[in-house]
Order: sequence, then C-alpha cells, then structure tokens
Amino acid sequence: MGFNLKNRSFLTLLDYTTEEINFLINMSAKLKADKYAGIFSKNLLNKNIALIFEKPSTRTRCAFVVASYDEGAHPEYLGKGDIQLGKKETVADTARVLGRMFDGIQFRGFSHNTVVELAKYSGVPVWNGLTDKYHPTQVLADLLTVKENFGKLKGIKFCYTGDGRNNMANSLMIGCAKMGMDFRILAPKELFPQQELVNQCKKIAKENGGKITLSSDVNSAVKDADVIYTDVWVSMGEEAEYEKRINLLKPYQVNSEMMKASGKDSTIFLHCLPAFHNRDTIVSEEMFQKYNLDAMEVTEEVFESSQSKVWDEAENRVHTIKAVMVTTLG
Repeated sequence: MGFNLKNRSFLTLLDYTTEEINFLINMSAKLKADKYAGIFSKNLLNKNIALIFEKPSTRTRCAFVVASYDEGAHPEYLGKGDIQLGKKETVADTARVLGRMFDGIQFRGFSHNTVVELAKYSGVPVWNGLTDKYHPTQVLADLLTVKENFGKLKGIKFCYTGDGRNNMANSLMIGCAKMGMDFRILAPKELFPQQELVNQCKKIAKENGGKITLSSDVNSAVKDADVIYTDVWVSMGEEAEYEKRINLLKPYQVNSEMMKASGKDSTIFLHCLPAFHNRDTIVSEEMFQKYNLDAMEVTEEVFESSQSKVWDEAENRVHTIKAVMVTTLG
C-alpha cells in the first residue's frame, strides 16, 4: 500500500506512523535495487535542495548530495559561514527566504528548535539530518540494515549500549517502538533517557507488540539480542565530558565477550559512525596513556568482524535519504 507523504517534513519518527515508516523502508529497498540495476528515474529533476550544516558531517552530507544527484536534483551546501542563520537573521526569516528559492531543506545542527522553526516558516519539506534530540534519517538506515539481515523488524531483539540519553538512543527507541521490536537500552543509570520519552515509547511499543527495557546489567540486556548497537561516548560539543564518560561507560564497551553474551552466532553489530575503534581514531595519545584504552565504545576485533554491518548501514544512508526526499518532494 502506498502513502501520500508529499509536502511532509521529516523531523522525528514520532511524526510518522508504523505504516508510513514501513513504506519508507520498502521504498528505500526499491530505490537501492534500482540503483544497483542502473535504473535512475530522476524523480527530483529540476528540484533544488538546500543543505544547511552547523555541524560537520561525512555520511549525512555525502548521502544527501549523492541522493540528490541520483534523482536529478541540485544540492547546495550551506555551511556555518555561508548564510546568516540565527546570527544577523532570525531562523524564521532565513526559512522564508530559502523556502522561496529551494524545493526542500536539510538541516544538521545543534538545537532541535531550529529545524522545527525551519519547517514552520519555509513552506517546503524540511529534513532533520541531526539535532541534539533526534537523528531520524540514521534510524531509517539502521532499520533497513536490520531488515536486510533478518527479513523482518517486528520482534527483533535490539540492544543499544552506551550513552542512553543522546539523540541516537532517543531516535532508535522511537523507531524500534514504532516497528514493534524488543528494544533494550544498556547504560549506567546516570545516562538513561528522559523518563517522559521512555513512557511515550513504551506506549507506542505496546500498541505495536514490542517492548522497551532499560538496564545497567550487561548479561540480561544482551541476552538473545539480534542486534547490538553503540555510538560514541561523547557527542559533538560535549568534549569536556571525556573523563567522566570514559569512567562511566567502560563496562558498556562492545567487545567479543559482549557479542558472545547474546548467545547467538547471528547477532550483528551496528554503529552510526564515526567510531573510536582503534588508536588511529581516538582523540589523543594522552587519552590512551591516561585510561589505558586501545578503543572506546567498540573494539577493533568486533568492528572489523563478519558480524559488523557498519558499511552496509553507512551506504543505506543514501537509499533511505533518497526515499525520504522522493516521497515528500517527488
């Protein structure tokens, strides 16, 4: 069954029904298959896309650019120094200008209120490429990757370990609740998500035959897990928190012992990237010496293992972002 998502913004998965999310995932799979077959329908021919980036990005920027070109659109990168957003000009004023010139706007930055305001005043679809609260385009790619590996989403046991109150934990909890999955957050109590969002997601999960569990116990949280997922311990803009986070989160590192504790050979590992998985990726040599770390949230052994599906997941950003743009704009 098709859904008319035309002119809808994509700010958080809370705004989309289970059926609409399923539709986007199926559309992503179709567009991926088409690309592999060399079929390009150019659904966005002559469309102009504004890409606003307050925060730097590899996957989000590249995925939006490639998806735009694949579908015939022109993407325009607007970095912090390129426009007056929130400095000499209010967000509302910028939104109204860009909405007159562009057919759609992507925003990646700090405050979620900014993307909400862009959507309110621009008059065109606005897509959230990451804010302090949510990262919905990443979760679509995660869900597509899970479906590719297990052939379904409903009933899948999905364990997120690490900082349980960041934008990825929030967004995964929403996405998994909507899809009727058994979602666990494994984190120290100090880093549990906001209770209000947990209650909201528990209600959504119940309606869809799923469940939400918060735990600080590694063995119970990863038992029978089909997916073990983690993210960086310190998000952009929180660099002063490194020492505190490392001490809190060391027991929640994804390593071979944690993967084995699932009790399944079929368990896959996911990460939204970038990952601090070896000495070349960690912030400084001083960090190694001080904390005796060879990796942070995931070990090299797991990251480079056959259970790791992080490169499929990264590629799927293109196909899922393409689906969002085509369905809301095409």
